[in-house]
Parts: sequence; C-alpha cells; structure tokens
Amino acid sequence: MTEIKFGSDGWRAIVAREFTFANIKLVTQAIANYIKSNNLSKKGLVIGYDNRYLSEHFADECARVITANGIRVMAATKAVPTPLAAYAISALQAGGAIMITASHNPPEYNGIKFIPEYAGPALPDVTQAIEEEVRRIQAGGRVYELDLKEALTLDLYKEIDVSRDYINQILKLLQPDTFRERPLKVVVDPMYGSGIGYLDRLLTELGCEVRTINNYRDPLFGGSIPEPTDAGLADLKRTVVHYGYDLGLALDADGDRFGVVDEQGNFVHPNRLAYLLLEHLLFTRTFRGPVCRSLSTTHNLDRVARQNGLTVIETRVGFKYISECLRDKGCILGVEESGGLSIFGHVPEKDGILVGLLAAEMIAATGKSFQQLDQEVVAKYKLMETERLDIKVTPRERERILADLKDYQPKAIAGVPVDRIDETEGKKVVLEDGSWVLVRPSGTEPLMRIYVEASDRERIDTMRNELLACIPAKTDK
Repeated sequence: MTEIKFGSDGWRAIVAREFTFANIKLVTQAIANYIKSNNLSKKGLVIGYDNRYLSEHFADECARVITANGIRVMAATKAVPTPLAAYAISALQAGGAIMITASHNPPEYNGIKFIPEYAGPALPDVTQAIEEEVRRIQAGGRVYELDLKEALTLDLYKEIDVSRDYINQILKLLQPDTFRERPLKVVVDPMYGSGIGYLDRLLTELGCEVRTINNYRDPLFGGSIPEPTDAGLADLKRTVVHYGYDLGLALDADGDRFGVVDEQGNFVHPNRLAYLLLEHLLFTRTFRGPVCRSLSTTHNLDRVARQNGLTVIETRVGFKYISECLRDKGCILGVEESGGLSIFGHVPEKDGILVGLLAAEMIAATGKSFQQLDQEVVAKYKLMETERLDIKVTPRERERILADLKDYQPKAIAGVPVDRIDETEGKKVVLEDGSWVLVRPSGTEPLMRIYVEASDRERIDTMRNELLACIPAKTDK
C-alpha cells in the first residue's frame, strides 16, 4: 500500500511506480471528500495540468472522480501554468483547483497539487486533512467514478479557457507605457513547460522584440531538470549573449518559478532580484504593506524595507506560509529564495510569469542593466553578500547533524556576538551586526542546506568555515 504524503507543495512521485492511475483516483477521492466536508461542492473545482508525460490523461482521471461525487468540474482545455489555475479559482469563484504537475522535479515525476478556495498553496491543515481521507479510503472507503460523457450531459463537466482573462490580470499589474517608451529585446525560455505562450505573448503585446527557445512540449525537458537555476539555464545565457538581447526570462515546468539572465549572460539570483524589485515597486507603485520572506531568504530585503518605513514578516520555508501573509497582511511583496514571488493585488500564489515581466519593466523603466541597478541599491542600503551550500547526506548523517545542531549554542561567530537563535527549522543564528547563518534539512532532497549572509566574502568564508567545523561533512557548492 502506497503511503501518500504531501510535500512542500503537493504530492509528487515517479510515474508508474507510485504515481499510478489507481493512486491518482485515490488522492482525488480524498480531495473530493475534503471539498464536500467543507461545504464547497456547489462552487465546483478547477482542474488543470502541465506538459509532463500523460498529464492530460491524469487530469481526465481526476475529473471522472470529482464529477462522480456530484462536484462540477471546470477543466482546462490545454496545459496551463499553475498561477493561471490559481487565478481561475478567483475568477470563477471555485472551491479550489487540482493541478497535475510535479513543478520543477525531474521528468520521471508527476504530481497532484491541490490549491484551496483562497487561490494559494494549501496550508498543512488542508493537506493533513486530505492525507487522513486517503488513509480512511485505503482502510475500506470507496472511490467513485463517472464517465465524462455522462458528466457532460449532467452538467457536471465544463471546459474552460481563462488565459485571456489571466493575461489581462497580469497587464493590470504592469505599467505598459514603460515598455512603449523603451522597447526591450527579450529571450524567453519556458523550459518545455506549461508556461509556453504567456511571457512571449505578453512581451510582444507590450511592444518588445521576443525570441523563444525550448518553446514546445517535451515531457523529457530536453534531458534536463526543468528548474530555472544558474546551472539549468545554459541555453538561455548563450542565446541572450549571442543575439545581443537585453535580458532572458525563464520559467520552470509549471510556470510558477522564475529565472532571469542579464544582458551579459549572468544569472540574476532570486535574492538579488527580490530586493531590486522591492526598490522598483516602492518608487513606481502607490500600494504599501509589509514585506514577507521565508527564513532562508535574504535579509537584504529587511534593509530596503525598513529604510522605507516597512515592516518585515519572516515565515517558515514554503510559499504556503508566504501566501497566507499575502492574503491576511496585505504584503507589498512575498518571496522565497528558491524563485517564488508574488505581489499585492495578484493571486497569493507564486507566479514566474508576473515576476519575469516585472523584471523586464524594471530594466525598461530605468534604462540600466541589472549590474548597474544592483551596484546602486547595494551602496544605497549597505547590503550584504549571500551564499548557500548544499551538503549531500545519508539519512543517518542527517540525523547526526540535526542532533549536533541541538547542542550548537554559540555566543559569537567570527568574533561577532549572537543576537538571537531561531530553531523553527534547523538552526538560524543572527548576529548583532545583522549577518546570519542557517542550517536546515531539505524537505524534498537528501541534503542539508547551509545559508550564510554577511558584509563581504571574507566574513562569509570565516562564518561558513566556523560553522562547518561543528558539522563536518563533504560539501557540494
């Protein structure tokens, strides 16, 4: 019997091993039970899917189960990005959405992401309730199914296309005149995923010259992992430099994470882009509110925010917690260092399409390069430098490191006194000068992650080495 566990943003598993039609129906029935128990049946459910292997067929399987439970399905007519599925919930006043996607996982994976009625990632109480329903069904409950032709005649199944409405929503959050005054040349790389046809379409409508790469469905993602990281964007970097374009924009497999490359082919780290975008929003928008970031995200955001009179909210790792702040606290911006970001006025779900367009708008508005903007903002706010290391560990090593961390109670690091220690996830030590270190286990990979942020590289090296002396292990930068 397969143990179904929802991770940081959905249930993901290897196709044909755990991610089977039988298990998909099981999880979908559990979601249907959750919808019914929360009196959301009359609102219906959106079902979307990405470009992964068999995703459209898995989506149909979900629709058969949902409609058999008397819940109306509003099904996407084509592969869609996750932020569009979230937007559809708000636009159609639905009770939630099922998105068939494994996001940036390797090609052999697929998954089910449940987005509740608030149009953001499911919080732990929701996923725990669904997991409990899964166990109850496994213990002897029933999975219902209905032929989709019959569901159509019963008015329980309807196909939808809200792509134009979603595009209009994105345009409302931009300043189109900025692009008309300085049209950009942009390379777009959707990494073969379901974000195909959005960034390029929007940029073209805004008057930009656009060149696309990896712009067709490939369930094998070109033989790579569809994650827009520094290591994964060689094609984009090469194309931007070769054709002399202003920037390159990438999306992960389901369009919720972003990747940005500057005109020299350099990767713009999400931490850097976050504080640059915050500065841009502060000087081009009138809305204000707290800044929300995860505990592993740069504290440079704090320096920009506080110098402009804004408070900062720190959350656990996972965009679901940032989404909660976006909904409840009216945050101007919510961001995590792994490439998830959204802003005030949008759905509380990370959206790589929106972020890419805001990055392009910032370049068009200033007429400056990312490097020039970064130098100005770093000098203005006296920002720190950041480093992250990933330590590959066995389960036994992981437990040993976590045990060692419990006893790690430094009074100072690199000669600077400790201001506070946070043990919410792993151990985070913040020093009196604002520099900090964090050690935490990855929630999805056999890794321990180490984050260090300080005023310069020399201090980062000293702090990192001092920390590693307490948890000796082979590191992989």
